[in-house]
Amino acid sequence: QVQLVESGGGSVQAGGSLRLSCAASARTLTNYVLGWFRQAPGKERDLVAQITWSEGLTYYDDSVKGRFTISRNNAKKTAYLQMNSLKPEDAAVYYCAIKLRGGARSDFGSWGQGTQVTVSS
Repeated sequence: QVQLVESGGGSVQAGGSLRLSCAASARTLTNYVLGWFRQAPGKERDLVAQITWSEGLTYYDDSVKGRFTISRNNAKKTAYLQMNSLKPEDAAVYYCAIKLRGGARSDFGSWGQGTQVTVSS
């Protein structure tokens, strides 16, 4: 069972930046895809970005393209979400999760505890 721990959330003004980290306890993540999700109050949890651990192939939701960058450090078994040009609508609890390659979006699991991101205008 892989465990994920997020960190790096906080409060910033609009236009600011934050970098989130997701540390994974796993012997290997070779066959996994790691995703960053966010959930604002009263809204569903949405996929923001994902990365295939082996090749580093990435996907971004349109709402964050050009502003967020997902990456991973294999040696540290840690993924990152660099968030620039933050907007008030980016405010949410951010979670990381993993799934096996080829699985459906609904297969994401091993959810971390989440980290709060607050963006003031």
